[in-house]
Amino acid sequence: MDVSMLDMAVKAAVTLADPLRLGFLGLGVIIGLILGVIPGLGGLVGLSLLLPFTFSMDPYTALAFLMGLSAVSATSDTIPAVLFGVPGTVASAATILDGFPMARKGEAGRAFGAAFTASVMGGLFGAVLLGVSIPVLRPIMLAIASPELLAICLFGLSLAAVLAGGSPLKGLVAVCLGLIIAAVGEDTSGELRWTFESLYLYDGFPIVPIALGLFAIPEIADMVIQRSAIQQSGEIAEVTRRSQWQGIKDVFKHWFLVLRCSFIGAGLGAVPGIGAPILDWVAYGHAARTEKGAAETFGKGDVRGVIASESSNNAKEGGSLVPTIAFGVPGTASMALILGAFVIHGLVPGPDMLSKNLDVTYTLVWSVAIANILGAGICFMFANQFAKVAMVRIGILAPIILAVIYLGAFQGKHAWGDIYTLLAFGCVGFAMKRLRWPRPPLILGFVLGELIERYMFISANVYGWSWLTRPITMIIIAITLYGLLRPILRYYFSKERRGKERVPFKLTFQISKLNTDLFLTLGVMVLFALAVSGATEWDEMRSRIMPQSIGTGGIVFAGLLLFVHVFVSPEYIAAIKGRTVRDKVQHQDDAAIDEVEVQHFDLTTDFGDLTVNDIRLRGFAYFAWCIGFLVSAMVIGLMPAMFIFIVSYIRWHGKESWTMALSVAVPLWLLAYMLFHQVLHVPWPQSVLGDTFSILRTFPDFNFF
Repeated sequence: MDVSMLDMAVKAAVTLADPLRLGFLGLGVIIGLILGVIPGLGGLVGLSLLLPFTFSMDPYTALAFLMGLSAVSATSDTIPAVLFGVPGTVASAATILDGFPMARKGEAGRAFGAAFTASVMGGLFGAVLLGVSIPVLRPIMLAIASPELLAICLFGLSLAAVLAGGSPLKGLVAVCLGLIIAAVGEDTSGELRWTFESLYLYDGFPIVPIALGLFAIPEIADMVIQRSAIQQSGEIAEVTRRSQWQGIKDVFKHWFLVLRCSFIGAGLGAVPGIGAPILDWVAYGHAARTEKGAAETFGKGDVRGVIASESSNNAKEGGSLVPTIAFGVPGTASMALILGAFVIHGLVPGPDMLSKNLDVTYTLVWSVAIANILGAGICFMFANQFAKVAMVRIGILAPIILAVIYLGAFQGKHAWGDIYTLLAFGCVGFAMKRLRWPRPPLILGFVLGELIERYMFISANVYGWSWLTRPITMIIIAITLYGLLRPILRYYFSKERRGKERVPFKLTFQISKLNTDLFLTLGVMVLFALAVSGATEWDEMRSRIMPQSIGTGGIVFAGLLLFVHVFVSPEYIAAIKGRTVRDKVQHQDDAAIDEVEVQHFDLTTDFGDLTVNDIRLRGFAYFAWCIGFLVSAMVIGLMPAMFIFIVSYIRWHGKESWTMALSVAVPLWLLAYMLFHQVLHVPWPQSVLGDTFSILRTFPDFNFF
């Protein structure tokens, strides 16, 4: 860093030290933390809300205010991820896999300590990267085009096998399913794919209700079935300084993991289009692939999984500012709004931000750094209060979380389709969890599907087949292939070195494998076949080639899974995985699988002594309440139905008193009303009651019918 850059950095620090600017920075941090806790909101909603209020501010104050909000939403989204298994934003989905099991074991304090420390270190890493790398990275960023972006997406897609753990074929089937779902909607040529004449599907499925459905709905279902609080060990849900300190020590113990994942977050954050829904899975998959003993402990409450995800999340903010500042190309959707703030205040991204407006650039650097420190400090202070929620009776907690999930999912497109999508994928997620199908590959495929298709066609049209020969592309593809083949090669050669006797391959029909898992696989095969067949009706070749290729691949992988499931002996499967066959685990849904297949990077639930019938009846009752909430909302409106649902559930299903039901429902409803109706001005969908009595929609303060 030369003298002039150092002078600008000091000048920016002095400018930002003004009490008014620090006050607005702190206000942005508080708002960002609040929005991060509420599923479905996050920084994008907050920036959209606050951007108009910056018109009268000077550029330094405005950018400090907005960056304070944007930088910390990925810090507080850890709280619902750890306590409830609910992603506060899509960026915290990977944190659930180990953070939630830690909370259930009474280690919420340790999880918080590790997550907040990793977040602040990742955020500081991103800020430092932003501060020193813009001039250095400029030529590299100019060298990145669609072929390199496609290669990065393929690398991310290769992590599906890692995230599937001991069931790679299930992971491949799940990722193909995610890619097919991502193809729904209007493509770049104007072809409508699988929209079924529904306006809601024209732009495809939004990610928020899908993520909440896959991960949140099943976790609440399991807690309702168990009828237990979140924390299952320990007398009180107390986050002591000692427990948090343990998490802090974990972060410093695994400092190299923090550094690697922070680099992944900042590096991928600097690539336009590679946003938060992708990079946390990439970082988690990297940790699962490289950390010692990860195959046995990840997904079961390993603090390293929390560290990997959280350090990458916060590092992305600094990284995403690089293309925004240097080229005027927003790295993420949030950066698009920050770019709008540049325009409002007369700032032009590009060379000017590295020369005459360099002090403004360093204001952003300082804002990101200070916001991360302040946000983590606030979360540390109130972690004990947050953790006490883990001991609340599930009959009270479940309707609260469900109501928040419904409101969060509704932020997708502000349509009834958001709730339909939430419940549909909630059922899918519940079934996948019961049958031990990994859910992370599905969400990974969905997120990457649109990007892969877009970059593939741009690369083919612009470069032809020569895109495969570009140096950076070749390096990324080589790394991807190495990551995929390394476990196989390592196993083969180590097996040879040990000189162990090979288990002979033999086919034996196993009638016990004709179970629910088999029927699910058959159902997915039929879905892929229908996708391939339906795609033949589209006029444009570019519209057909991707879905048909993925559908065909899905049929092949599902067919192999069926073959292995029914005909290949458990002894041989265990042998190729380097394990021995142990006692079989009888699932509550009567699906028997081998112990060697149990390892996978997803949440699991032990129902103890509950019978199969009890589990099914309680699960049915839970989803009946969920559907009842939807039906009542369609009749009387989402906000009135929310109040009635909370009161009814707590009173009759939770068997609490009327006093308890009303004391919970009234303040929660008022808070939701003020935030969503009065502040965010959410456009509520019409209901039967409003259609019948149109006068109800004439009152501006209560037009949610």
